[in-house]
Amino acid sequence: MLTKQAKVLSRKELQRLLDHVTHGRHPARDRVIVLSSFKGGLRAKEIAGLTWSMITDASGVLADTISLPNRASKGRNGGRHIPMHDDLRDALATLMAARPDKVRPDRPVVYSERADGYSANAVAVWFHDKFRQIGIEGASSHSGRRTFITALAKKIVEAGGSLRDVQQLAGHASLSMTQAYIEGDSAAKKNVMKLI
Repeated sequence: MLTKQAKVLSRKELQRLLDHVTHGRHPARDRVIVLSSFKGGLRAKEIAGLTWSMITDASGVLADTISLPNRASKGRNGGRHIPMHDDLRDALATLMAARPDKVRPDRPVVYSERADGYSANAVAVWFHDKFRQIGIEGASSHSGRRTFITALAKKIVEAGGSLRDVQQLAGHASLSMTQAYIEGDSAAKKNVMKLI
């Protein structure tokens, strides 16, 4: 089980982060980093390991899903197919247009000036620096993933799914691990009492 949990961000906090990264040296790349975490639920390792072949079809067009193989994920069963969120798709299209020289099937999506791409640790440090710069305490590279999983859990029943679907989108081996990621909601608890 998780001990110290990364902060789940509100919509306003996520927007602050997105606004902040638009003023950096690599706004298109940085927006993809943020949205890969918050709208794709990717771990730092998965963001670092994401290549263009995992998000494009054979002709190089953005696919409808992120096809994450086990080798780019965590463990033997961490690979999965994640439907592409519209915001992430738009950010990836912008990045493709801004840096066409970096878009090749075997190349990492998250490029670096000094190396081929980022390591998982570099992605974690990147998030730490950005959260520190905008003054959001308790957040880490895992905050996007926790925010994503919590949002899925709140909406999955409306979409006709179950917590098992959230588990599969998260790439967790067990349902109990997925449950540990989900942040409770005091207002929802109060509202549900009015419905029973």
